[in-house]
Amino acid sequence: MATLITGAGLVGSSFAQCALKRGERVIFFDPQPRREFLHLKLGGGDFTLVHKDVRDLPALIEAMRAFQVDTVVHTAGLIGARVMESLYTGFQINVMGTINVAEAVRIAGVKRLVHISTFGVYDWRQDAPQPVGENFPRGSGRAYGNSKAAKELLLESYQKIFGFELIMLRLANVYGLGHFWSGDAGGEKMQNLLVSGLRGEIARIPQEQTLDFEYVYAKDVGRAVDLAATIPFPGKTIFNIGTGRITKFAEIVEMVKSFFPALRVEIIPGQAPESRSQHLDISRARNFLGWQPRFTMESALADYIQDLKASSISS
Repeated sequence: MATLITGAGLVGSSFAQCALKRGERVIFFDPQPRREFLHLKLGGGDFTLVHKDVRDLPALIEAMRAFQVDTVVHTAGLIGARVMESLYTGFQINVMGTINVAEAVRIAGVKRLVHISTFGVYDWRQDAPQPVGENFPRGSGRAYGNSKAAKELLLESYQKIFGFELIMLRLANVYGLGHFWSGDAGGEKMQNLLVSGLRGEIARIPQEQTLDFEYVYAKDVGRAVDLAATIPFPGKTIFNIGTGRITKFAEIVEMVKSFFPALRVEIIPGQAPESRSQHLDISRARNFLGWQPRFTMESALADYIQDLKASSISS
């Protein structure tokens, strides 16, 4: 049997690192997978690329059947402002793509679907508790957050009617060695800071990305997804995946400067940042998935730097 991953980006490749180590066959379903990036992260692992789009339902069904897929990890979608660049296309990829994944899971008889969601699904317009648990209301009114809320609601309906196993992970802002095509501005910011430090260049950061936020390292996320894909079905189905703390932008810069003391940061004027003060409650993931982050931001940055040095990105 095998696992099919929709999307070949930061989260999917981080999960694949774990899956390949335990001998799982991995199939990436992505219209434009970046081979160099995947080989950089996965080496000579046994993975297959299917160059198709989640909007193509027949191709999804064919791939799941052809590779005898029993687990699907759904990461494909646009993030943040990328959804608003073309709202119709953004909703097609995020919402219609998710409906197609659910329908293909049903038709192909897949046992478990792990859906990668986000803390952006929460309605941050409301007064949020400290910390924010999984029962907090969904739907922020923004294109990205609403599309993610719609995806969750649609999948819950499919699961209730057709009975496959469904686990949904709501991730904090993920950072790690990636390419950020889908629009992860926070992750791109972190890589920009580190690459600029390695190259001795000025890091130019958009003002809107100088926010206080909750971050989680991609390798911790990969492990969380791997647990969600493999453990006996838990008593809960939705899990926050973060660190349980808010990190200020100034703190991040100081941590990066501890590795690169000469780093200079230039803020590009623009939209004011919208910081968060409430962090995620990750106790459910600890209690039901057996997961908690192993990396602090300091140790994650040290590890991240080593990954960048081993790549061509920092040269």
